[in-house]
Amino acid sequence: MSGVGVFGKCYDPTGALHGVPTYPWRLAPEGLETRRQLRARGLRPGGQPIAAQVMRVNRRAGGVRVAYLYRVEQAKPVRPMTSRKWGALALAMLTRRTCPSCSLDVGYCIPPSRGICGVCIAAQEQRAA
Repeated sequence: MSGVGVFGKCYDPTGALHGVPTYPWRLAPEGLETRRQLRARGLRPGGQPIAAQVMRVNRRAGGVRVAYLYRVEQAKPVRPMTSRKWGALALAMLTRRTCPSCSLDVGYCIPPSRGICGVCIAAQEQRAA
């Protein structure tokens, strides 16, 4: 794949090829930002439609990465967290930190790949040996 071909695939400012205006990675026009960029400013898309997208060819995986862009002037402020939302978040994090095997809050999020805390993993390995 040549560099010109990749740029041509990712540059479609009219939206004729992809349905929405498309720009190469990091070359979006002023006034358009991704959700993360909006969030860093304390904004959210606020229900507006996708205005454009940025595209990058992932050479290692052989696919295409896409990020949607929204208009900054139409973005709305992020809604503040209520006390109930903070409580729900705290409860969810407690659930992620609690080992289902020993029922202890281990102080870190238990990896879903193992499903139990490090102490219980070590105990299982000792029993198996």
